[in-house]
Amino acid sequence: MSDEQTETGTGWPQPAGPVRPGGPAGEPDPRPDAPDPDELSPLAPQGPAERQQPDEESAAAPVDEGATVDLSGVSPSGESAAPVDEPVASAAPGRFRMSTAGVMIVALLALLGFTLVVQFKTTSTDPTLGATRQEDLVRILSDLDARENRLQQDIRALEDSQRQLRSGEQGRQAALDEATRRADELGILAGTLPATGPGLTLRFEAGGGKPISADQVLDAVQELRGSGAEAMQISGGDRVTVRIIASTYFLNGENGSLVVEGRRLASPFTITVIGDPATMRTALNIPGGVVASVQGDGGNVTVEERGVVEVSALHAPIKLEHARPVS
Repeated sequence: MSDEQTETGTGWPQPAGPVRPGGPAGEPDPRPDAPDPDELSPLAPQGPAERQQPDEESAAAPVDEGATVDLSGVSPSGESAAPVDEPVASAAPGRFRMSTAGVMIVALLALLGFTLVVQFKTTSTDPTLGATRQEDLVRILSDLDARENRLQQDIRALEDSQRQLRSGEQGRQAALDEATRRADELGILAGTLPATGPGLTLRFEAGGGKPISADQVLDAVQELRGSGAEAMQISGGDRVTVRIIASTYFLNGENGSLVVEGRRLASPFTITVIGDPATMRTALNIPGGVVASVQGDGGNVTVEERGVVEVSALHAPIKLEHARPVS
């Protein structure tokens, strides 16, 4: 018997170290994957301080190899591991993202509401539309629809011309016809060719001692152009007639006369215009328009629709000094 062994009351020798299953007392556990008894001893669940000084009885107690040890609540250091509240930690970023998205949605809704309010106030405070009668608004809407239909017809006509220009033997003749038509249209717009078609006449008569001003005549021309006028001319009481084109200017003359393109016209003045008569009449009679302005000064504007009018006055061709076509 070794000197390191001692006698116990049972008569069996007491090993110097802890008993390891699988071998004799005092020998290491032959199993390669056997746990360290200092770390996972089921008989010593105490802390590190207690494992360093095991009592003799617990060291001598045999280990049941078939026993199952529950280590779910024990940390490697021997202390009970506190459960970790993982859902709470993972839920914090989700709440942050949802709050950011909510703030963005609220900001977008506020911006949309502000835009709608501003647009509503702008529309509701328009003095011209607010004073317009319902039948006039209906007529304006109908005229806009008619203009849209005419533009759609022009688009289809241009597409047909394009197809004809690309077609074989008829291409040259179609190109010549198209060039002739375009030259006629440009001649009418430039005032170098006479024109005829449906339209109306406007007669301006002064009253109340205040003559017809050049601004009022210019406003009438602008309203006619905005409502689809294609050709215009103005005549004075002395039968002097001037073609109105894009570059035509108006000045106030002496004794209630007008100076148009450098030529003097005596009162009263008559404008002859080609276009849709109903549309142009509606544009002239809008509250606050040229008719209301002349009547407010004591004068009068007589508008007469005609099935066929003739614009015969011609304008000399304009010689371009700086503009060149883009090739």
